[in-house]
Amino acid sequence: MADDTYVGSRTPRLEDARLLAGRGRYVGNVRLPGMAYAVVVRSPIAHGRLVACGVKAARAADGVLDVITPADAAGIRLPCAGLSPGQRLTAYPVLEETIRYVGQPVAVVVADTPEAAADAAELVDLDFDQWPAIVGVARALADDASLLYPEWGTNVVTDFPMGDDCEEAIGAAEHVVEMTFTLGRVSPYPMEPRGVVASYDGEELTIRISTQAAHNVREHAADALGLGHDRVRVIGADVGGGFGAKEHLYPDELLACLAAMRLGRPVSWTEAPGDRLVATLPSRATVHRGRLALDGDGRFVAVHADIVSDLGAHPSNVGAGPAAVTATLLPGPYRFERAGARVRGVVTTTTPTGSYRGFGQPEAAWTRERLVDEAARRLGLDPVELRLRNMLRPEDLPCGNRIWQTYDSGDYPRALRTLREMVTPPGGDDGRRRGVGYSCHVEGTGMGPSMGLKAAGIQEGGYEAALLRMNSDGSVVVSSGLAGIGQGIETALAQIAADRVGVPMDRIRVVLADTASTPYSPVGSIASRALVVGGPALAEAATRLHDKILALAAHRLEAAPGDLEIVESVVQVKGDPQASLPLREIATSAWRGWDLPDGCSPGLEERATYDPADYTYAYGAHAAAVAVDPETGEVELEGYWVVNDCGVQVNPDIVEGQLRGGVAQGIGMALTEEVGYGEDGQPVADYLPPTAYEVPEVRIVSLETPSPITPGGMKGVGEAGTIGPPAAIGNAVAAALPEIADRVTDTPITPQTIWRLLSSSGG
Repeated sequence: MADDTYVGSRTPRLEDARLLAGRGRYVGNVRLPGMAYAVVVRSPIAHGRLVACGVKAARAADGVLDVITPADAAGIRLPCAGLSPGQRLTAYPVLEETIRYVGQPVAVVVADTPEAAADAAELVDLDFDQWPAIVGVARALADDASLLYPEWGTNVVTDFPMGDDCEEAIGAAEHVVEMTFTLGRVSPYPMEPRGVVASYDGEELTIRISTQAAHNVREHAADALGLGHDRVRVIGADVGGGFGAKEHLYPDELLACLAAMRLGRPVSWTEAPGDRLVATLPSRATVHRGRLALDGDGRFVAVHADIVSDLGAHPSNVGAGPAAVTATLLPGPYRFERAGARVRGVVTTTTPTGSYRGFGQPEAAWTRERLVDEAARRLGLDPVELRLRNMLRPEDLPCGNRIWQTYDSGDYPRALRTLREMVTPPGGDDGRRRGVGYSCHVEGTGMGPSMGLKAAGIQEGGYEAALLRMNSDGSVVVSSGLAGIGQGIETALAQIAADRVGVPMDRIRVVLADTASTPYSPVGSIASRALVVGGPALAEAATRLHDKILALAAHRLEAAPGDLEIVESVVQVKGDPQASLPLREIATSAWRGWDLPDGCSPGLEERATYDPADYTYAYGAHAAAVAVDPETGEVELEGYWVVNDCGVQVNPDIVEGQLRGGVAQGIGMALTEEVGYGEDGQPVADYLPPTAYEVPEVRIVSLETPSPITPGGMKGVGEAGTIGPPAAIGNAVAAALPEIADRVTDTPITPQTIWRLLSSSGG
């Protein structure tokens, strides 16, 4: 790539100058005249019925403006955008008297100050009939389990097969590895809590919110509150971390909007720090019965998983979607004659589960890669060689993976061989046991096409649009409905626009996620899709704008458009800089309608839409080196290596940053993070994300196989780092402790778990 292009360069992030100087536009900084403050009153019990909600004392407290109870919000519901076959619940109320989890909203108090609202919330008198809690999928499926929705006669929300019937192939195989895996419930844990400021002038509801999907929020809020979509404006702010948790509108956020409409003044709500683990949707929380069948030569014959997903109190916006994605990518980068899954979603008396970075893919990698390592151990084979023996080769692609995914391009064996050459595990003779583990994955990115999403039960489109305008002074504004969530999309879009239009990046401004001014974005910045889908739309709009500029200049210079080029702020004849026009002069004339060629309309503005033909498929290989203290069970991660291929890299610095951040989150899932519950449905207070001490230096090598689907060749990278770590670390622990290798099945792999397993094995 040429040295003078932006795409492919390590261009510093545009947004950093604002964010690092403390000028970030966060919802928590919004101050509007007359703003009131809301506090959500939450259920202290896991299961039961609210029989009384005494609000007299709260209403009488100083500064209180309103108290909203279930009766005030009757009939207000939010939809599930992801629907599974036969799903028994497709929408849920924002407030109701039946209680199904600790932290469920039961009332909202609004006051002049945050302190007054918090004090008055303590005065709300709640009386419950309490019922038995249901914690965990085993309890939900038990014959004597209480029912969260008695009218269903079951706690199963959805139950459907995917892929092949594998029973005959598994039954005839020479070797079968069967293991049951439990993946702990984890929290996305963004640094910025969820928050919203809603204002209503009697005509328009304006919602300022920390969100990944502004247009999605607008539609759901408008429909729930009975407003036309033209009467709701959503303004997305800078987002201090989303990771999937902010991809939809929550009941507490909608209740702040309802309060603003009732009061006729702005209402601010911010999630309290103590509420995050019960209010912001967690994820993972699944149990897999996985089976891997091999022939006598160690060739993979079949893989199957019985997946039971804990959906919590009700299906969230995404329902059982993560479990379905687990199934679709269960085969990973390997050849199988048969591959399939059974997917079930069950309800429990816990916080509903939703989206989190990776969206079912770390779960698929954990189950498949642990099965592969256990097969290698039982057969006495090198786990890397077993993988290479069964991997799809570059010449095999594109090809289907048996569960309806068509892998596009890549060299999976090269990634694993490159990784193996990188790994240099630290040694030591300190009494600890050491091991190295590997994991490989294929990652679905791009999320499309729109009709494919419809067929999959996703009630959203999969396209993106971009609007590009050159102002009369030659500056350029890029408008996109995507959200900036820390992933660098502002910079990446500016790089594409700068190259395609031919102007410096310092002349480009990117505007994101305002439903009044940016193009419609059906699902926003989720699923590693922002650049993969938004980038081609912008590239097309920028190409059209560039071509129009040259056509206008050619008319004035009496030259052919193909003989012209844009250099800095001038349009000139190639090889003759004297024959030129300032870009500002061309832009000014265009907006004034002066000196235009016949048939050319005034202005310099182009809009384009891109609906992908299919998902794109990035891939990677991870390795971890661990040291395990057999006396305490403590695991130290001594080294971590990644090889990743996300196609053409618009900005390698951003790619590497995304990978390192994702690895840190994957390490947390593997070793320390879990939202636990007691048998009474009460959440355990401790939650332990990894610190800098637990996260070693992450060494990265990037490969680059352009996508044959995406114009520009990009694939997604936002979730890639999160997918591999749990499986790589689990395999490393199993390698270090072969006497318990077949029982390293659950995440997180805590010291208590290892100590218990070693003790029971006599180790």
